[in-house]
Amino acid sequence: MKVTGIGLCTPPGAKDNPQVTPELLASSLARYSRSNKGIDTILQSIDWNDPDKSVDSIFRFVDYGHASITGMTGGIAIAVDDISMFLAFKIFEIAQLCDGQESSTRYIQMDKSSLPDPEQIGIPKDLRSEWLDLMVESFETYHLTYDALDRKATENPSVIRLPDGIDEKIANRIRKNYALDRARYFIPFATKTNAAYVMTARVWAETVRQLDSLSIPEAQNCATLIRKELEKFVPRMVRHSYPTEASNAQSKLLSAYSINEISNHGVGIKNIDNKVHLSILDDTPDFLPPMQSLDEAFRGKTNRYSTTGTTVNRCMVRAAWNNIAIAELRDLNRHRSGYRFSPLIPKGFYLPQEVYHPGVDGLLDKQKQFTEKLALSTKDFRYCYGLLLGAQTPFEHSTHLDKFIYEIELRTGLGAHYRYAQHLKDAYDKLIELRPELKDHLSIGDAEPEF
Repeated sequence: MKVTGIGLCTPPGAKDNPQVTPELLASSLARYSRSNKGIDTILQSIDWNDPDKSVDSIFRFVDYGHASITGMTGGIAIAVDDISMFLAFKIFEIAQLCDGQESSTRYIQMDKSSLPDPEQIGIPKDLRSEWLDLMVESFETYHLTYDALDRKATENPSVIRLPDGIDEKIANRIRKNYALDRARYFIPFATKTNAAYVMTARVWAETVRQLDSLSIPEAQNCATLIRKELEKFVPRMVRHSYPTEASNAQSKLLSAYSINEISNHGVGIKNIDNKVHLSILDDTPDFLPPMQSLDEAFRGKTNRYSTTGTTVNRCMVRAAWNNIAIAELRDLNRHRSGYRFSPLIPKGFYLPQEVYHPGVDGLLDKQKQFTEKLALSTKDFRYCYGLLLGAQTPFEHSTHLDKFIYEIELRTGLGAHYRYAQHLKDAYDKLIELRPELKDHLSIGDAEPEF
């Protein structure tokens, strides 16, 4: 694993503008909020021969509960190479306020070389050989499945429903993606990926604290490496990034719940039928009633990027699915609004109808037995290193209606993955069942063709 902090340089158009470090920016803006003299005066008061003096005089207030100061450091970008898909997922789950991206499964080499060292991720010594055999067999099944699906799409192009007159290069890409996106359920959750995150110092400190509190080797190693990079950008904030009694307690409670579920019910490997929960909270105070009708809130809307009005924006939505495969969860877990949560309990296993391989049942049974064994051995989230991306788990997203409408229109729109489209179509149906007046204002798609 390699962690790299990425510094920003001043663009040519702003070469004459003030230039500060992240901590100096935060301290200057903190002073700015306690003065009416303007930013130029604040910056002129800095001793540029000893800028740390200005920073220290403000950052001591962080220790007294003024954490908002550390939210003004600007976005600090850190790239993490060769992190497991599992840990990349957990960081996105912890850092609800971050921006970021992760490598697509379409562009990762799928073989033994893409596996982390079992010792470094904490696989018990007596289980390492069994873990490696399971991972290698999973990759082999992935490749056999991909080859069969690619051959099927080549011999019968109608299965990918190409539009008339489409460019040949685009057609080839759609065919490849058709196979890649249906074979991906055999990819191990332990597979190495690259992930980039952009957060303020405040969010980074809390993220590293919770990461370190996971008490699994890969997470603690990653926390140490991120802390080392953060010291280059916000050295005064690093002391706020260590585990606390609360972060340790909450981490243990969550992992104990998941382990208990596996102990009592085992690891599911049968496909679970779709079930979606959706609730809406749209009551308003009598002293601040809705200021516009629903039609007025959507006036001028032409696509998912259009601005909506307060009647929609004030409405809250909680959506939950019982069977999101980890393959889809990796993306749905990155929607940057509200709160996203999954206990990562493997309730079932999803495979597309088009996927068939004679060794599938045997592979999934091995995955079940190994993951249960790993869960009982480690009693923490290391059991996730035994899962494949087809493992289905409950997932909940709480957000506001305007953000949820955007998610529905994005995930059912042109080029969306077919499985995202199904999950969000189910949520759309439930939404319209509860609020039929919304139907005329949403643009539901069918995701075809898949790009």
